[in-house]
Amino acid sequence: MSQLQSLNLHQTSEPLLDVQEMQFWLDKAVAWGQADSPDTQKDSCLHFRRLIEFLQQLLTHINNMSSTTESMKRMPFLGQFLGRLCWNSCIIADDTSRRLLFQCLWGLYSEQPGNAVERKANQWIRKVLCQLATEVDDVAVQELNKSMGLPPEEYHLKVLRKMVALLQENVGMSCNFSGNTNERCSCDSILATSEACVPLVSCPEAAPLIGALLQRPATCVRAHLSEDFLDALSSAYSSQGLSLEEPAIVSLWYHSLSSLEEAMLSLLESVLADTGSPLQKLEERIAQSVLPKACAQHCSIFLVASDIFRSVLKQTEGNESVKSLIQIFTSCFLREMAALQPQKCISLKAFFPQSPQRLLVPLLTLPSEMPQKAWRHHLNWLSSSLQRLAEEEDSSSSTRGNHKVFEAWFLLVQCSQWMQVTLQLLVMSVPEDCGPLLWLLTFYHHPTNRGHNKALQLTRAREALDHLLSLFSVLAGPLPFDRLQSLVTLLSSQPQQPSPSSLLILNLLVGFAVFFQQSLNKSTEILQTVVDQSGLVDEAACVLRSLELRLNEGSCLSGDANRVHLRIEALQNTLTHMHAGRSPAVNQARTLTHSIAGEST
Repeated sequence: MSQLQSLNLHQTSEPLLDVQEMQFWLDKAVAWGQADSPDTQKDSCLHFRRLIEFLQQLLTHINNMSSTTESMKRMPFLGQFLGRLCWNSCIIADDTSRRLLFQCLWGLYSEQPGNAVERKANQWIRKVLCQLATEVDDVAVQELNKSMGLPPEEYHLKVLRKMVALLQENVGMSCNFSGNTNERCSCDSILATSEACVPLVSCPEAAPLIGALLQRPATCVRAHLSEDFLDALSSAYSSQGLSLEEPAIVSLWYHSLSSLEEAMLSLLESVLADTGSPLQKLEERIAQSVLPKACAQHCSIFLVASDIFRSVLKQTEGNESVKSLIQIFTSCFLREMAALQPQKCISLKAFFPQSPQRLLVPLLTLPSEMPQKAWRHHLNWLSSSLQRLAEEEDSSSSTRGNHKVFEAWFLLVQCSQWMQVTLQLLVMSVPEDCGPLLWLLTFYHHPTNRGHNKALQLTRAREALDHLLSLFSVLAGPLPFDRLQSLVTLLSSQPQQPSPSSLLILNLLVGFAVFFQQSLNKSTEILQTVVDQSGLVDEAACVLRSLELRLNEGSCLSGDANRVHLRIEALQNTLTHMHAGRSPAVNQARTLTHSIAGEST
């Protein structure tokens, strides 16, 4: 059997390729590969234009085949023909011929090889492309370098860049999938291209192609990326061996759950390891992580981030640093959402599917977006709504009630700027009006009965409130010793680790020191005495920083804002001086985040 018969289309009813034309080019490819002489190079140059036209016809024929198996059955020597051209220095030196050759190879690559022929073809195609783009000790490459007058390194770099450009062009092609699974689609090469990029992920020249792959709209079922490609990208990015543009980073998180989880845990660890930083820097760090922007652009990313935050809260129910992180992250996310173009926005309900829907808009509404005279009514309504949820939980033996209460609390933590308003109004209220606000603040620190009794915590909160009113009402003279000691006792119930009850009372203490109409010297004396004797200097500083953050979001009464900010600054200086003489706290951030990572997996 002649090579012409082997390359024949077996007399299809409408042959796409002329038989004599096919025989002619196969003979030429063999002849050009057997000799390297001026006559051979001259002959290839003379026939170059016709060869380009034939390769275009061949590419059309390959794309019209239903599979690689069918192509190889009709043209058994197609691989040999393309391979000979790939090693011809004159042919691949031209942009057009090289592009057509690469497109033919990708057209033969099977996304999901169904037999040995297709698996062997995939292996061969990967080998050819790799050899063309890397430095190997091959006679063909040496001859090509010699004929082109290029050093090997420069040649391989140029070939790699050309390959990247050609593949990027293919990736950018619009989808033409008709729904017929037997027909080829322009997206068929996406998986193959991503697999070919695995050894190139840390190569700067491949960055444009990697970005194009990651950002290609996922509108076709055939356009999915290789898991090996995503894993290699994630590993290179986390080890700082890969530099990606911001849109590509967001797309990587969208495609790779492990990469997203690693980015979230890295942010948690960095924030919790540096609890002494000003909250403005904390907010900058969160915004610069790009995670809030990614969450705004992709609902699925926000849902994963929320699940990680839920895991944190379940382990550290009273950790003020964690609550501050979640609230800042949510604020950054909402700002990114507001900055999106209207046509790109989706309903907030999609981002908070587990939250009680009747509480969603009231809590996501910022205090600055509402008249200050309406704050108390708004908070009283929130308190009564949450009380009904809590009562339903207490009367229910199923876990459904617990889930509803937890989700309501999680939303409250995300929107905890309202807790600062609650604290400020509580401090400035007469005792008869404190009930709903005190219950809301207690719920914020004690959302469930898990490990503690809510009724008991509310009783302790009322007792602490009574002591604080007495202490901060003293205008002159010494402070009541019995009130001070009672307050220290309430705060020192678990000296080794502050309990939720201690944190609630500490928030009340800091709130009184900041908002109560008492002299700064007297307020400082009370705060300094109580936190020093109870051993909660660091915790008080954390509460004060959280309070400052929420005040910066417009949740302070307008006529009191300047006085409040000055008092916070003075109290922070006092606590900083107290902290300077104490041993550094044990860094719990790394232990916490590693335990979270274990739970996530």
